[in-house]
Amino acid sequence: MSNDRAARFAAVYALLRASADLADHWIQDDRCAQVKGATDQDPVTYQHQVTGAQTTYGTAGGRRACAWHVTTYTATQGAALLAGAKVLGIRLHPAAVAAALTVSAATHYAADRRVPTGLLQRIATATGKGSFYKLADHGLNGAYLLDQAWHHTWETVAAVVAVVAVTK
Repeated sequence: MSNDRAARFAAVYALLRASADLADHWIQDDRCAQVKGATDQDPVTYQHQVTGAQTTYGTAGGRRACAWHVTTYTATQGAALLAGAKVLGIRLHPAAVAAALTVSAATHYAADRRVPTGLLQRIATATGKGSFYKLADHGLNGAYLLDQAWHHTWETVAAVVAVVAVTK
């Protein structure tokens, strides 16, 4: 890997990572955060923070909430990549950026939808991390930490995808 490519990778990864945190923690609305894992077997009743109105969501509502979250998440990452690349003078191939955002979006949806039984929970159990996944004590939340590690890993893959097809 050339120094130029390594620098582009570092910049693209930083842009993806920072925008992912922004999208996950500030842009994602409360309803999506609570409802995105809902199923008909495990419905979620959401109470609107302002009006107090309650709505119960099943599988269809969970899918829509997760899809909306991933849409805003991906748009945030896309905007960060476009703006960051322009400011930093980084040339990225549009098809590579689209492929990178597709990797990020698809893997984010798979993790956040949590159905059936949760992809990450199944992986954690299969790799001996089941107890850590269930940890919610001493200021730690194992499910959240493993979720974030999953996203960081796939953002790294997405950054590689974005940089590999750079036009020289």
